[in-house]
This record gives sequence, C-alpha cells and structure tokens, in this order.
Amino acid sequence: MKNIISDLKSQFLKYDIDGYIIPQNDEFFSEYSNKDRLKKISNFTGSAGYAVILKNRNYLFVDSRYTIQAQLESGKKFKILNYEDIFNCKIFKNLVIGIDPNLFTSIQIKKIFTYNKIKLIKENLIDNIIKFKNKNPKPFYSLEKKIVGEGHKNKLYKIIKYLKKNNLDYIFITAPENVAWLLNIRGVDNPNSPIPNCHLLIDKKNNLYLICEKKKAKKIIVEKKISEKQVIEFGNFEKLIKDLKGNKMIIDYKTCSLFFETVLRKKFKILKK
Repeated sequence: MKNIISDLKSQFLKYDIDGYIIPQNDEFFSEYSNKDRLKKISNFTGSAGYAVILKNRNYLFVDSRYTIQAQLESGKKFKILNYEDIFNCKIFKNLVIGIDPNLFTSIQIKKIFTYNKIKLIKENLIDNIIKFKNKNPKPFYSLEKKIVGEGHKNKLYKIIKYLKKNNLDYIFITAPENVAWLLNIRGVDNPNSPIPNCHLLIDKKNNLYLICEKKKAKKIIVEKKISEKQVIEFGNFEKLIKDLKGNKMIIDYKTCSLFFETVLRKKFKILKK
C-alpha cells in the first residue's frame, strides 16, 4: 500500500510550500462526499475536520464529538487537536501553506490563516496521488409539483424580483441543496442524500445557467426545464463569466469557494449574503 502522506510531502518542493491542508468537505461543501480526501490521508471517518500536513509533523483538528475516534483511527500518524484551535493557529506560524481554492471560502481563509501565508494551488494535491473512481454519472431528475408544493417558475420569479428590487444583476447559487430546492430537482451525487452536484447562475432577466456535467442534465433538458445551451461544464465557467454583462453579483459567503469568488471579482462587484 502506498504511503499517501509521504507522496503528498514529496510535492511540497515543486509547489514551494511548507505544508498542505485537507478539509473534510468537497468542492460542493458537502458534509459527506463520494470523494473523501480527509479519510484517504488520515483514515479519519468523522463528518468534520481538517488535516494539516507539514514537512515534519501531521495534525488532525476535530471537534469534541470525535476526540476518541480520531485518536483510535489516526493517532499513530497525527497529533489530534481541538477543532477550534485551527483558527488563528500559531503551530504553522510564518509557514507557507498550500490549499485547493475550490475547497475553502474566503471567510474560512481569514479565520484560519492569520499567522501564515497561503498559496493557492490549482490542482488538488491529494487528487494527484489518488485517482478517485469516476462513477458513471446518473442524471438529475425532477420532482412533481404535488410533491414539492410550489413550481420552480414561481420560485425563480421570487429570486428575480429580489434582484431587481436590490439593483443586482446576478445571483450565483453555489449550494447544491439550494439549487435542488429552486429547480425542484434531485440527484444521486451524495452517498447519504439526493443532492445534485451543480451550481446555478441567474440574472435579473430570468436567464439561467446550470453549472454541472452535461450528462447529468439530460433529463431536465428533455423536460425543457433548461436548454442545452444553458448547461455549462465546470471547465467553461470562467469563459461564461467573462462573456456576461452587468456589474453586481450576489453570492452565498458560506458555500462560494475562493476559486469562484476570485473569478467573479475580476468582473463584478460582489455582495455577500
């Protein structure tokens, strides 16, 4: 069995970093994910935590629910610390810590990295080592109106009304559960709940852009809930933003990743809610 920690540390020189941080969440900020990088690096199976891998020491930050569990699962290779201690942590003071900007929000960055520098690394260093199984993507599906209680067009109308009232050009909805509610769709991208891994961009003129794998949108395209042109692959997100017109964008500060926020700030004035 390969030593994942050693393989991770072997990349530090290439990226000129002193350490790397692995959160429990994935790119969609799901508590449980089919791509559990934290478990792979630490063997920790809890639902919340951060692993901080430095050149000469490994730390695992978990809350009080998991103290004993973390010690049993990860104590041989990690020093177990309280979850709250990662905020303003002096253990890695003045060090350059690498992160995947898709896995953190700007709010998290401000809280965690007070005493050291961060380096945004475009590729995920765990993914460079481990090839997660890319299961055949199953399409999103719609729920009937009698089940959800309110049609998606009426929900969209409320969003657009809010945008116009507050003089906003766009809203970028990053949390998959919010997209699920708004469009009355579900998916099978999460091991424990019917979450559709996607994001949604809406403008004040009722134009929609669903950011997801196109294969997953095929059913809702057939239903004419959204057109094929409105489905944007993740890799084309930056081009989409570049081509948009307008000035103001509202985002969810809890689930809009640092990557997305950085892309949006190049073009828009951002309002966080």
